[in-house]
Amino acid sequence: MQLVDRRVIVTGGARGIAEAVVRTLVKEGAKVASLDILDEEGEAVVREANAGGPGHASYFHCDVAKREETNRVIDAAVAALGGLDALVNIAGVERTSAAEDIADAEYDFIMDVNMRGTMYTNQAAFRHLKATGGQIVNFGSGAGVRGMPGGAHYSASKGAVLAWSRTVAQEWARYNITVNAVAPGIWTPMYEAHRAVMTPEQLAAHDKVMAQAVLIGGKLGDPMRDLAPVITFLVSDGARFITGQTLPVDGGMLFMT
Repeated sequence: MQLVDRRVIVTGGARGIAEAVVRTLVKEGAKVASLDILDEEGEAVVREANAGGPGHASYFHCDVAKREETNRVIDAAVAALGGLDALVNIAGVERTSAAEDIADAEYDFIMDVNMRGTMYTNQAAFRHLKATGGQIVNFGSGAGVRGMPGGAHYSASKGAVLAWSRTVAQEWARYNITVNAVAPGIWTPMYEAHRAVMTPEQLAAHDKVMAQAVLIGGKLGDPMRDLAPVITFLVSDGARFITGQTLPVDGGMLFMT
């Protein structure tokens, strides 16, 4: 019950990490607006979360790659919440292609959701947080720091998210707004899809590498157990003096200096 009556917007809330965050924030007593384009799944998540309480979640359809829609939906969400204390921007997409084969359409899709979506949601939230202060948590990736062969466009988008977060943390600090980024190493439906295209030989090699790379447990973490509690902290009063940081939550794969 760390977040009683705290008002939080979560993007991408229909599945994966964001689903776990929505469920956990409601358990901690928060009022949550969950945004996604997967309406049936998103509505099911908030319905199940509300059944457990003690907080409450509402679902809103929102394509974060569209500025006008994002502005309109976030304004509506803030009105429904009765204000805004924090934004957790998790919505994101991944595609893989050799760097020399990346097509314009795929590049634009990645950048529109991952980077433009970060900018649009942050700007929309800023207008509501400017007078009162609050917290923004964006989602980067270890790929945005060390790169990801086969995903240069994805890596570039997440590197941009990290750079954006560090910069607006400096610009918006005078409004008492903190901005941090998370670099997760978590087992998600997106990761399942990534594994599904591997041959048995590739999968075996991948798992062998992961067993060495992930220092804690040898595989990616669980959204509810390993990441959602971190987000709970980052949108709580306990994190009021932390800003401009990239926090890896990945079992020790990425070391930030």
